[in-house]
Amino acid sequence: MKSDIFAPRSLWLAGAFLGALTVNAAAQQPAASPAPSAAPAAAAPLPPGSPLIGRPADSEAAAKLAPIAPPPIPAAADKLPTAKLKVPAGFNIEVFASGIANARSLAEGDKGTIFVGSRLVGKVYAITTDKDGKRTVKTIASDLHRPNGVAFKNGTLYIAELSKISKVEKAEDNLDSPAKLVTIFDKLPKDEAHGWKFIAIGPDNKLYVPVGQPGNNVLHDNDHGLIRRMNLDGSGDEVIARGVRNTVGFDWNPENKQLYFTDNGRDWMSEDVPEDELNRITKVGEHFGAPYCLQGNIVDPEFGWGKSCSEFTAPVALLGPHSAALGMRFYTGKMFPTAYKNQIILARHGSWNRSKKVGGDVLLVTLNKDGTVKKTEPFITGFLEDNKYIGRPVDVMQMKDGSLLVSDDWNGAVYRVTYGKQKVADKR
Repeated sequence: MKSDIFAPRSLWLAGAFLGALTVNAAAQQPAASPAPSAAPAAAAPLPPGSPLIGRPADSEAAAKLAPIAPPPIPAAADKLPTAKLKVPAGFNIEVFASGIANARSLAEGDKGTIFVGSRLVGKVYAITTDKDGKRTVKTIASDLHRPNGVAFKNGTLYIAELSKISKVEKAEDNLDSPAKLVTIFDKLPKDEAHGWKFIAIGPDNKLYVPVGQPGNNVLHDNDHGLIRRMNLDGSGDEVIARGVRNTVGFDWNPENKQLYFTDNGRDWMSEDVPEDELNRITKVGEHFGAPYCLQGNIVDPEFGWGKSCSEFTAPVALLGPHSAALGMRFYTGKMFPTAYKNQIILARHGSWNRSKKVGGDVLLVTLNKDGTVKKTEPFITGFLEDNKYIGRPVDVMQMKDGSLLVSDDWNGAVYRVTYGKQKVADKR
């Protein structure tokens, strides 16, 4: 069919004449009522991997939920909530260092330097302590892409960014100069969703690196939803576990060397399920269920068709719905009572996609002799007040003296927990 621009000229003139009559008649009519306002424009599509993908559109309660942005600057030392934090009788919690924007993962150097990663500000920090006990925070690397993960071994600092792992040799000898990063592995995906990484060096002297799912609930490729390990020069990488939605903390049982890891459950299924998980790897190649099976006993309504949870390795403990279980360490020191020896201390960052918040605390996870979980109980509480966060714990790390450090990305601080005479924290 030909376009209208090729219509005969007589038809065009007739149309123009009729149009003129219409305009003239309209000019003689009373003013028309204003046209109804146009329907609101459709919302812009969410970017790939957005945590809001899957949020129920018809739920007023769900519409109020979204990730909670931290304050824009670190809290001043005298504004930190240590007086509101509660620990068991005999324990003490105090500020170790402050002014560390978005403080996340922790690692200790051979000379006692504490290295701190960040997720949002692109920096890696070093906390040093002089002979008089004065601590100084130094920024040793900037303009990195989500350098959340840090690990240390034999003088070398390892830093995990979104899509690569780098090392800094003799890191503690050059803290006053910008760190010289050397890339050792750059084959990681570039997805922003769950792209920040926790890393650690295992008893086998290998570097362990997770890759989360590239979204809330995703049927992904073989490069996601896993934990891999590699030699310290980046060679020999292999996948040791799959079905891992997003782990941001793991450690090895000092008695049998099995790897335990936290894993965050999917969003927008309900406020109460699924729960976050504590998992244990007993052999290479285990699959922990995501995205087919949730919390070990719920078949995913979207991707679980034709699957059974019996096909996958179940968690050893459930850690609360959307509680954001992150950093964890086995306590092997001598400062704490013997009941803490070889048990897990675990940080829950706290939920955002739940009307009544849960988490925002640090737990003690006590194991049975066979490595299963006997019980979980609060260790540090008080970060959540009147359903609002006054702090959000991220990682925990035992220092060489047996004390425990806890990072808080909400306040940009690191706390130190000791056992002995009470100084700040209230008794339960």
